[in-house]
Amino acid sequence: MKIACSKSNLQKSVNIVMKAVPSKTTMPILECILIDASTNEIKFTSNDMELGIETKVEGEVLEKGIIALDAKIFSEIVRKLPDSTVMIATDDKLQATITCEKAKFSISGKSGEDFSYLPFVEKNDCVALSQFTLKEVIRQTIFSISANDNNKMMTGELFEINENVLRVISLDGHRIAIRKIELKDSYPAKKIVVPGKTLVEISKILSGETEDEVRIFFTDNHIVFEFDDTVVVSRLIEGEYFRIDQMLSSDYLTKVEINKRELLSCIDRATLLVNDNDKKPIIISVGDDSMELKINSQIGSMDEEIDIVKEGKDIMIGFNPRFLIDALRVIDDETIKIYLVNPKAPCFIRDDDQSYIYLILPVNFMA
Repeated sequence: MKIACSKSNLQKSVNIVMKAVPSKTTMPILECILIDASTNEIKFTSNDMELGIETKVEGEVLEKGIIALDAKIFSEIVRKLPDSTVMIATDDKLQATITCEKAKFSISGKSGEDFSYLPFVEKNDCVALSQFTLKEVIRQTIFSISANDNNKMMTGELFEINENVLRVISLDGHRIAIRKIELKDSYPAKKIVVPGKTLVEISKILSGETEDEVRIFFTDNHIVFEFDDTVVVSRLIEGEYFRIDQMLSSDYLTKVEINKRELLSCIDRATLLVNDNDKKPIIISVGDDSMELKINSQIGSMDEEIDIVKEGKDIMIGFNPRFLIDALRVIDDETIKIYLVNPKAPCFIRDDDQSYIYLILPVNFMA
C-alpha cells in the first residue's frame, strides 16, 4: 500500500476515528486504526464494538492495500509531523513507513483482515435533519444523563419519532431534559435509546452548520449517523425507556416569568460559596413581584433578589444549584417561565410550545 495525503487532511480524519478507539480492551486489534486503500478511496476505521466510525480521507492512492496501525502511536506521529504532504507505505512484512519532508518513521502494523469491520446495517428508515439541529439537541439534553452505569437506561437518551416530530429525552433520577423539534417530513413511529457516549462523540464531530445535513438510520439494534464523509454506527441500549409522560404535569399553583440571564448569574454567584462535596441547596422564595435566592454554607452566605412577574401563590422551595445552572445554560430564550406546585413537587421550566421542558426535583431544606 502507498498513499499520499496532506498533514491537515490526515490529522482531521485521525481525530474523527480516534473517538471510537477503546482506552482498554482485551483485543489488541481494536487499539488500531484501519487504513483501507484497497479501492481508489482512502478510508480510516475504528471500532470498540459498541461504537464504530469510518471516514473518508482526502488523498491519493498510489498503490492499493490495507493495514491496521496502533492508533495512539499513529495519531501522535501525525500530530507532530510538519504541515506538508505525508506518504504512508507498507511492505509485505506489515511494516509501515511514514514520511513527511525530512521526517521518516517506521512502525509495525497488523493485518487489516483481522480488523473488526463496522456491522452492516440496512438503511431503510432514514431521518434527515441539519447538523446544527442535532448538535443543539444533544447539547440541550446530554447533561441530564446519568454517569452511573447502575441503570443502563439512564446512560442513554430516548429518540422518539412520531410523524414529523422528534422528541429527545434524558434523565438521571433527579431531573429530566426534553427537546422537541419538527422535522421536514413525516416518519413511522419509532422509539430507540441511544448511548450517551455515542451522542457526546457525534456532537464533537458534527460541523454544526445549518446547511449541512445528517442522515440517521435505525434498526432494532443499531443507529447509523451519516454526514460529510463520515459514518458512525452505534449499538442501541436495549429495553423499554421510562414512561416520561406520566411524570409531566401541566398543573401548577405558581408561575414565574423571569429574565434567564439574571437568574443564571445569581445562581452562579451563589455557587462560589459551595464546595464540590457540599450538598447545600439554594433556597428560592417567590413573592408578589420578586424572587429571593439564599444560600448558606460553611464558607458564607448570600442573599439576592430578582424582579419577576408572578401568577398564583407565594412559595419557598430548595434546589441543587448545579441542576438549575445546567438547565438555564442551554436555554436560548431571554425570558423563561417556571411552573411550581409545592416545595416537594418538581418544578418545570418550559416554553409555551413545549419545544423544551426541564423538570427538576426539589431538595429538602430547613426553613
